[in-house]
Amino acid sequence: MERQKLVVIGAGMASGRALEHLLEASPGAYDITLFNAEPRGTYNRILLSPVLSGEKTFDEIVTHDETWYATSGIACRFGEKVLGIDRDRKTVTGEKGEVSYDKLLIATGSTPVIIPLPGHDLNGVIAYRDLEDTETMAELAKKPGARVVVIGGGLLGLEAAAGMAAHGADVTVVHLMGHLMERQLDEAAGYLLRKALTDRGIKVLCSANSKEILGQDGHVRALLLDDGTELPCDLLVMAVGIRPGTALAKEAGLAVGRGIHVDDQMITSDPDILAVGECVEHDGAIFGLVAPLYDQAKVVAKTLLGDDAAYVQREVSTKLKVTGCDLFSAGDFADGEGREDIVFRDPARGVYKRLVIEGDRLIGAVMYGDTGDSGWFFNLIQSGEDIGEMRDTLIFGPAYQGGAAVDPMAAVAALPPEAEICGCNGICKGQIVDAIAGGATDLGAVRVVTKASGSCGTCTGLVEQVLAVTLGDAYQAPAAQPVCGCTDLTHEDVRRLIKAQELKSQPAVWQELGWKTPNGCHVCRPAVNYYLLADWPLDYADDPQSRFVNERNHANIQKDGTFSVMPRMWGGITTPDELRAIADAADKYQVPTVKVTGGQRIDLLGVKKEDLPAIWYDLNRAGMVSGHAYSKGLRTVKTCVGTDHCRFGTQDSTGLGIKLEKTLWGSWTPHKVKLAVSGCPRNCAEATCKDVGIVCVDSGYEVGVAGAAGMDVKETEFLAKAEREEEAIALTVAFIQLYRENAKYLDRPYKWVAKVGLDWVKAQVVDDLDTRAALVERFEISQSVYRKDPWAEHAKPDTAVRFQPMADLTLEAAE
Repeated sequence: MERQKLVVIGAGMASGRALEHLLEASPGAYDITLFNAEPRGTYNRILLSPVLSGEKTFDEIVTHDETWYATSGIACRFGEKVLGIDRDRKTVTGEKGEVSYDKLLIATGSTPVIIPLPGHDLNGVIAYRDLEDTETMAELAKKPGARVVVIGGGLLGLEAAAGMAAHGADVTVVHLMGHLMERQLDEAAGYLLRKALTDRGIKVLCSANSKEILGQDGHVRALLLDDGTELPCDLLVMAVGIRPGTALAKEAGLAVGRGIHVDDQMITSDPDILAVGECVEHDGAIFGLVAPLYDQAKVVAKTLLGDDAAYVQREVSTKLKVTGCDLFSAGDFADGEGREDIVFRDPARGVYKRLVIEGDRLIGAVMYGDTGDSGWFFNLIQSGEDIGEMRDTLIFGPAYQGGAAVDPMAAVAALPPEAEICGCNGICKGQIVDAIAGGATDLGAVRVVTKASGSCGTCTGLVEQVLAVTLGDAYQAPAAQPVCGCTDLTHEDVRRLIKAQELKSQPAVWQELGWKTPNGCHVCRPAVNYYLLADWPLDYADDPQSRFVNERNHANIQKDGTFSVMPRMWGGITTPDELRAIADAADKYQVPTVKVTGGQRIDLLGVKKEDLPAIWYDLNRAGMVSGHAYSKGLRTVKTCVGTDHCRFGTQDSTGLGIKLEKTLWGSWTPHKVKLAVSGCPRNCAEATCKDVGIVCVDSGYEVGVAGAAGMDVKETEFLAKAEREEEAIALTVAFIQLYRENAKYLDRPYKWVAKVGLDWVKAQVVDDLDTRAALVERFEISQSVYRKDPWAEHAKPDTAVRFQPMADLTLEAAE
């Protein structure tokens, strides 16, 4: 019997999940053709925010790539738009021709709303909907001083704003309503959210009405509000909502309201056409969250196979995917007759909880700051359980029911099978328990089988609790994360064993520590290379092939394939001769951009790879060496002018900065390291947010450590006070060496100090003078090998050749 033909329009999350269910149940039921306007397969669109903020890569959010579709036997027409549907002939016409169908599944998703303000069509005005938007935003955010205005203070707008701010952009959120996320949060929770975002440097304007988008030379330059305020911007992001994608369905004559009308079986007004996802309207409702889309996907798959199924709308909850902003909202929390509130407020901790009760039922919950019990409250809302007997202690969560604190695991054990655990994927406790019964006995296996905790990950703890209560004594709590799939050992184990077993080469590590792969991988090789280099500087030879591309090339690769070259300027000091050399190099090698950096150096941007050895040679001749702007090592020591020129300078901050830089340069560290020396507490060198920051005072030098001003912003912690300059240098060197010898690869100093504790660091570096001296001595031993200029070495003819482009073999063949 000839198989039926199924055509799917759209490769979004809903259709991806529907095809998964369909193929699992009956892989041979249909010949499937899929159209997707985007030139790629399916990805988890709700995780674009972590991609924008840099917490995830795009590859990590892909759910169904080309390989999956190919192995599933689905004919894919990626990057091809559908032009029309002919219901009489039962064909779909794409840009490259038509395909006939027996069943058609429309999954056209939604389109972002663009407010038709004057100027909305200027360059630089975008929506936040797909990967292209995300890449545009991320690229602009990297530019120093980038200014962004986001219109819309809802979920999407705030995630966009937080993502751009994480890259360092100057971000302003403009919201029409009186508080943020007014559809999900009450005013009090909205205030806390606004405060948290403001603390991150994001400006928030509520009750602000946009009037016009102003442009210059065809590009956006500002947003004008109706009160006359102008907000300058290089990019304007509209995140004001989505609209179901119904154009194709309308043209085909299907019944369409706000979305494509579907019945409980997800069938449209044409019995051979089904629809799923954000494009549909079911019983008067349209959908923008993922949980109902996945419920619909299950129903669609069963309907396509002729099985009984019916879609039933259910309560949904909302979480904001901004790191550090914990909020939860579910149900109905509007004021109304017969409704009562229970409110818990702890301003000092930034915790706010509000429960809305009608009769003896919980109908709504809003939480900010502490959302650990949100799943339990959400299940009370969904189940409609009588909460009369626990009303007095309800706000304190499941651990306090019954009048006294109980085992928190008991609350998880008491959850019914239909209790939702993973909101992103619509996974209930019963599905996880079934997966465990089927052999999925750890978190990774449960993720593979059910997808629970595989998206935003906020339910991971809950999934682990379900594992624990289901398996009992057989449950083994997850161990610390291994370095990568090549080994079961953690970074800490590897460091310890390299020292204990005196392993002094990579093959020794692979062999003695039982590596699963013959030569490691791109994840473990750089880490092991660093550990060997840090522990055995005189015995181990650095392996360039185990380094990232920038470290191999001793220059930063830019997005167009060219490189940036940054000579070192000791303590930010330069001379007319050095400036002439830099200018001559810029002219000679046609450098398109010369940039003064925030680290008091000059960056030559746009250098061709084949020109790198020559430009290094020229700069070397002028006495300049590599600034290591690409390295997991010392980058800069920023200084102010100190006593030489400043009226307030208490010490020679410039001189101290130069001494520190000449002591530490060339050293390899687990991650990049930046220092600063301020000549007085006015802190012009911004020493209080560096990995090591020294503030000069009348009585000496205050040394702070573990600051940060990148993805995280953190003030330094006071390490010690030194009376003399030599002591300040020794404290700094000892701290860096302690960090080199103990930190996990790619942990910045502030993360490492948070793990080991500042008290332990002080005990080694400050209190124990012998240990401090030993650390300084070991650092100097390492520097006897690595305090050298890589430019000078790689500008030599025998090594410079590897920077030349490959020969033009086609030309040689023609000759």
